[in-house]
Formats: sequence, C-alpha cells, structure tokens
Amino acid sequence: MTAKARPAVATAAPDPADEQVGAADLAEPATQRLAAVELGHVGKIFAAGSVTALSDVSLTVAAGEFVSLIGPSGCGKSTLLRIVADLEQPTSGTVTVHGKSARQARLDQDYGIAFQQSGLLDWRTVQANVELPLELHKVPRGERRSRSAELLELAGLSEFAKRYPAELSGGMQQRVAIVRALATKPSLLLMDEPFGALDEMTRERMQTELLRIAGETEAAVVFVTHSIPEAVFLSDRVVVMSPRPGRITEIVPTGGWGRRDAAAAADDVRSSAAFFEAVAAVREALRGGPGDTGAVAGRDVR
Repeated sequence: MTAKARPAVATAAPDPADEQVGAADLAEPATQRLAAVELGHVGKIFAAGSVTALSDVSLTVAAGEFVSLIGPSGCGKSTLLRIVADLEQPTSGTVTVHGKSARQARLDQDYGIAFQQSGLLDWRTVQANVELPLELHKVPRGERRSRSAELLELAGLSEFAKRYPAELSGGMQQRVAIVRALATKPSLLLMDEPFGALDEMTRERMQTELLRIAGETEAAVVFVTHSIPEAVFLSDRVVVMSPRPGRITEIVPTGGWGRRDAAAAADDVRSSAAFFEAVAAVREALRGGPGDTGAVAGRDVR
C-alpha cells in the first residue's frame, strides 16, 4: 500500500522570504540532508507468526526534523520506535540511523530515548540521574559534572540538582528524563508518549520545553503519541498509521510550528486557524477519510 502525503497545511500570513520553503520541502526532506533515520519496508511478526505488528513500513526522517507517529492503539507505533532503538529486531526490511545499523547506532550512543514513565532512580539525586548514561560509559567525573550542569541549566532545573525525584513534580521529572536522554549528545531523540501521564496544562508546557530543547540541540526527534493536537504542535510532519498490521497510510505536513516562528506564543499557535486546520487534516487521515485532492500518491514515503 502506498501512503499518501498531504500538501502542507496553510499557515497564517507567511513571510514572503519563507515562500521558497513550500509543501514539497515539508512533505519530503531535502535529499542533501543527512538522514537521521531510514526505514525500508520494515515488517514485524510476533508470537511464532500469529501476530503481524508492522507491514511494509518505509520512512525517512531528516537530521533535525521532528516527526510524530500517531495511530490507533496496537498499531505498532511503539514497536516501530523500539526497532529504531534496536530494542526489537525487525522480521523484514532495513533500518539505519545516521547511515549505520540500528545496533551500531545504539553502541555508538547516537540516540537518546524517553518513555511515558520518567524512569528516574529514586535513590539518586537529579544530578546523579542525569549523569547516569555518562557514568555507564565511563566518562570522567569532571566531565560528567560539567555536562549535567549544562543540561540542568538548559531544562531550568539547576536549583534542583541535589533534590531527589520524589521531591519534583511530574513535569519536572519528565524534564529531567529528557535532558538525561541528551546526556551523551545524541543527534536523535526517540520518545514514546513521554507526556501521556501529565495533566493537560503541564503537558502543553512540556511540549513547548521539548521544542526549545530540541531546537537548541538540533536533535532529530521521533515522537509517539495518541494526541492529535500534540502531534500537530510539535511536528514538522505527522505520520498516520493504520490499525494492526501497522502501515503508514498518510503523512501530513504541519508547518513546523516551533521552527517557523520560535518567538510565537504557544497559546497563539494553538488557537490559530491554521493549527485547527492541521488538526482536522490529521483527524481525517486517522478516520481513513479521502486525502486532499492534491495529495501526492505513488511515491516512496519520506
């Protein structure tokens, strides 16, 4: 099945200088950019062949790009993320991360990963939690201290360095988890519903924080979510997946809200007509509705 790529959703009052960056640029990353992730016809079968989780998934994520995966429960979003992370092996197809095998990328610390639960160790301070990946890779103590201080400042948590996870709010714990994932300076972040357990207001603040951190570190992000507004707000492109066996059915370019106007107030973006239009486009794609008449078909998914 060939996935459809929608034209970019219109954004309000574009700057004429931005007009050279059109729908095609958003729908398909420029080939001259180094790909952060490349998936070629990936399939995954579990339980001795009785459950097909993924079928013929092909996708390219450019360096520095933010891509969200969205679809019904059980469609294979998390499985796909785990395959990229080399935590699961594909039954078929190919996976590369910055041109390397997924296994080599894991060994080379080319990505950081964050899940719905922060996974912080209760008996370690915030600083010690952030330093854990560096400690495991035998980074000298002085370098660990310097890097953790830099990351905690980035997350606005410097004053909490000596606190323990139980002393932090849920949102603060997730910020610690995110910067811990950045400790080894990965060029790719893999995130599986990291804000799913947070209340709505905290979740929105964390979305803004994530865009800021990802922008400052220039990391590519592959983000799994069930929330359409979250996917639209965060992403350059939203990848819509079918019910199991998971396939990519449509790709919706959203305009890259945080990247197009870093100074824009998040509330203004979320209340804009263009934002609601993008949300409606993703919702239609999830419902299996017909793509826009301008949808591009018959090409590889990028």
